[in-house]
Amino acid sequence: MLAFLTRRLLQVVPTLVLVSMLIFGLQQLLPGDPALIMAGEERDPQVLEEIRQQYRLNEPIPVQYFYWIKGVLSGNLGESMRLKASVSSLVAEKLPVTLQLAAMAIVVALGVGIPAGIVSAVKKDTAWDYGANIFALWGISTPNFWLGILMIFLFSVTLGWLPASGYVRLGEDWRASLATTVMPAFVLGNAIAAILMRHTRSAMLQAMGADYVRTARAKGLYERRVVLKHALRNALTPVITLGALEFGTLLSGAVLTEQIFTIPGFGKLIVDAVFNRDYAVVQGVVLVTATTYIVLNLLADVAYVLVNPRLRA
Repeated sequence: MLAFLTRRLLQVVPTLVLVSMLIFGLQQLLPGDPALIMAGEERDPQVLEEIRQQYRLNEPIPVQYFYWIKGVLSGNLGESMRLKASVSSLVAEKLPVTLQLAAMAIVVALGVGIPAGIVSAVKKDTAWDYGANIFALWGISTPNFWLGILMIFLFSVTLGWLPASGYVRLGEDWRASLATTVMPAFVLGNAIAAILMRHTRSAMLQAMGADYVRTARAKGLYERRVVLKHALRNALTPVITLGALEFGTLLSGAVLTEQIFTIPGFGKLIVDAVFNRDYAVVQGVVLVTATTYIVLNLLADVAYVLVNPRLRA
């Protein structure tokens, strides 16, 4: 296990270096000059020159990358040209919001998708199977923005049970925080639950037809033990992969859902930064997102070994 983790960690380092180079290089391809945007309408040549010197925009791209990555390694992601605040502080402010929303959404997805997939596979070609497939088709086909608006109309406008928009931090009032995030979390978790259900069903059907499952049944084990201990553990590998990727997608910012429910998360931050040519914010947020994906894939690899004992060899 230790050797496996060491190999995976050694693979992470060059991957992060390559990702950082891609992020910085592709950022330079965006049209527009951030100095012109910051200088305003008058665009005094002296002000433009001072801005370019301050943010090293006159330096060659390799030099700019060197200073940027040097700051990243010391925990400094740069300074927002528009907000005049450190990118690290902006990330620290917005990340907990999106992290809470993503965690609630993935709980909804796992709590609904995996049990539905198991039941659908075990009760194949029955009403349970057809119902689970209809649910999956509905979840995949329903646009998040439409479902979000529908839930606001039903639970906020008509019933008055939940606030229509806004966000309250978990540390301020946990009840109000859950009330403001339960609808967007369900909207995001709904589509992921449908995808997880389909993958769980497919993996379970394959596992249920394997020799070790037939052997377990021949030994007289209870069907619940056969399904949950033998079939499910071997079927979880693709589900873990999908869950890690979907959780990373949620952390990168659910732009439409955050806009509909007025949640100040990563999605709004990255959209505003792109429109305002705020290079430092774009680079910082994308780097954090990419690093999150890499870490989640590493955790998924560890989970494979813990779930499936055959992989420990």
